[in-house]
Amino acid sequence: STLSNDAFPSREFDFMLSNPPYGKSWKGDLERLGGKEGIKDPRFLIEHDGNPEFSLITRSSDGQMLFLANMLSKMKHGSKLGSRVAEVHNGSSLFTGDAGQGESNIRRWIIENDWLDAIVALPLNMFYNTGIATYIWVISNRKPAHRKGKVQLIDATQWFKPLRKNLGKKNCELSEEDIARICDTFLKFEETEQSKIFQNSAFGYQKVTVERPLRLKGIDTSRSYIPKEIKALKETVGRDETAPPVIKKIHKRGTAPCPLRGLFEVPINGKPAVVEYEPDTDLRDTEQVPLLEDGGIETFLRREVLPHVPDAWYDPDSIKVGYEVSFTRYFYKPQPLRTLEEIRADILALEKETKVLITEIISEK
Repeated sequence: STLSNDAFPSREFDFMLSNPPYGKSWKGDLERLGGKEGIKDPRFLIEHDGNPEFSLITRSSDGQMLFLANMLSKMKHGSKLGSRVAEVHNGSSLFTGDAGQGESNIRRWIIENDWLDAIVALPLNMFYNTGIATYIWVISNRKPAHRKGKVQLIDATQWFKPLRKNLGKKNCELSEEDIARICDTFLKFEETEQSKIFQNSAFGYQKVTVERPLRLKGIDTSRSYIPKEIKALKETVGRDETAPPVIKKIHKRGTAPCPLRGLFEVPINGKPAVVEYEPDTDLRDTEQVPLLEDGGIETFLRREVLPHVPDAWYDPDSIKVGYEVSFTRYFYKPQPLRTLEEIRADILALEKETKVLITEIISEK
């Protein structure tokens, strides 16, 4: 396919439209490109945020986002009007892939470059063989001033014209009026029930590893243990949440304590010392901290983690940035709760039916 056989390696385009395959393996293309470790294609291994080998390579089971990356590699950056891209994807393009993985990196690359103009949710049952939700990604590298730094989400799921006769699973289409309504909503760029506008960073988060200390029975709290000793202790000594934590390093005098970053002040031989504990891999966890979190990671952990596990800390070296678009959450409309009178009426009706059934059973005997 296009992924391993770029038909336009040196061409750039003003407009690009595509409807790539969803959930289709690109393993064959991956092998032709040299395998996951051997890919050097500049369409999928780019420079971003100071990383000269920022990988856009997705899971081999679904290559739809790579088709988008391919088109983005052909945008005009030197012209006055730049390029515009529109590509239809299914819902997995919005959230599949963890921070640092290919799908998330593609979303990050697009959003941090301020190329994502809008995402439009289409009606269900628009395709012949599937009823899945689909979305149009609208991308531009020449946003007008009032759209810069922002992304518009448009819910067009209820704007459609029913077909007189189903074509497979396809039972509707966009009429001229529906298309005009979507375009008008896009151009107006206003907050409505069907249009939501967000800062770019609203879709970003930092994934951070949260550690807790390894606690073993009968250890010496006045000394540190080397990795070989810790491994032996794990095999011979039982874990106990009430036991003291295992010290893996005692810092020199003058080191400032910082419990949230794993530097704890404790008394050793009657004197204060700053130590690091051996993390318990069985208790290791991760948290997703929104980029817009006031106070950042540490404020988030103090509020959400420490009240439950006060001995926790985070590893600054583990931080990875990810992006996802939880589209349905922004347009979720909770169903109104039923009144007590309605619930009571249903219960009484069920009781009446039950009495009738019991009477019929008894009379048959």
